[in-house]
Amino acid sequence: MKTSINVWKKDHSRKEMQWMMEEEEKREFEEIKTEMDEMKQEIAIKKLKRQKDIKMIIEYWIRSMSIKMGWIDDFTTIISRYILTKYFKPLKKFCGHPDFVNSVKFSPKGQQIVSSSFDKTIRIWDIKLAKEIQILKGHLGFVNDAQFSSDGNLIVSCSWDKTIRLWNVNNGEELMKLEGHSGVVTSVQFSPDGQTIASSSYDQTVRLWDMKTCEQKIKLDGHLSWVNDVQFSPDGQHIVSASRDKTIKIWETKSGKRIHTLLGHAGAVLRAQYSPDGQYIVSCSQDKIIRIWDVKLGKGIAKLKGHSDIVIDVKFSPDAQTLVSCSDDKTIRLWDMKFGIEIQTLKGHSKGITRVDVSSDGNTIVSSSKDNTIQLWRPL
Repeated sequence: MKTSINVWKKDHSRKEMQWMMEEEEKREFEEIKTEMDEMKQEIAIKKLKRQKDIKMIIEYWIRSMSIKMGWIDDFTTIISRYILTKYFKPLKKFCGHPDFVNSVKFSPKGQQIVSSSFDKTIRIWDIKLAKEIQILKGHLGFVNDAQFSSDGNLIVSCSWDKTIRLWNVNNGEELMKLEGHSGVVTSVQFSPDGQTIASSSYDQTVRLWDMKTCEQKIKLDGHLSWVNDVQFSPDGQHIVSASRDKTIKIWETKSGKRIHTLLGHAGAVLRAQYSPDGQYIVSCSQDKIIRIWDVKLGKGIAKLKGHSDIVIDVKFSPDAQTLVSCSDDKTIRLWDMKFGIEIQTLKGHSKGITRVDVSSDGNTIVSSSKDNTIQLWRPL
């Protein structure tokens, strides 16, 4: 009898200890949740999708309690990402263009930005001084795109005048004009090694140009409507094009061979960009959806919904942890790449946002808009 009582006491003590540990873990979770809510109020961001993360945390906790006591790796990951996420706020506004600003890009060192506009000009801005330092004039139509070369000494631009032009950053001189497209040139980019320029056009083609000879190297046909965007892969071996025909195509740069056609968007695809490691592509469309694709498989692996209007541009952050998108709904949205959730909405422009870019250190976002302004954003 005495033995039975001792066994019962021992069993009761074990259960009591387990109950106490469970109660302690519950208390810790409640403290974390409270701290997160307080953090949310302090930074005054109303639309953070934190409830979804909290729900995930609780679900993981319940599951872990049924499997084993203690913390699990996924839980720790969620908590870490929650705490370490950067939250951006408006820093500076650049005014000078009298018409829609169509594009904006950082210089390689992040000290300048270049913008293009319906006012037919390209402008270079000093970020620290917060002022315009150069106006490039020469295009005869709206300028759709402009960006720096990898060394920051050149700018390439394209226009409704069907031309591509190269400019000297230091003195603003036009160095060359590339002609060949029979329609509006929508997008233009230097290859990573600076030896080739890729362009896309309303003439339904993508073209590659040799920087040394200023001659067209390859013309890529295959899209059934105008091509809105073209981008090189990080290693320069491939390019991706986005089209009004609702498709995305991946091509070899040397041979011009088409490798994949990505299908999934229900509207015109406006942008497509490689991840920093070249393994993924992110795209956005008139269907208001952002899609992520596996390059090797040539298949979609995720889609992000949240914008209430056309998604005009989307970019990977340098560490590929975050996606930054902009829309005609006047917002910029930041998305967690791993969990596929929206983590912040930025508001500041009074009209649709045309482009976004992220600095090489990931600490600054720049946006251009139909409200004729450029906005700089930095972490809180």
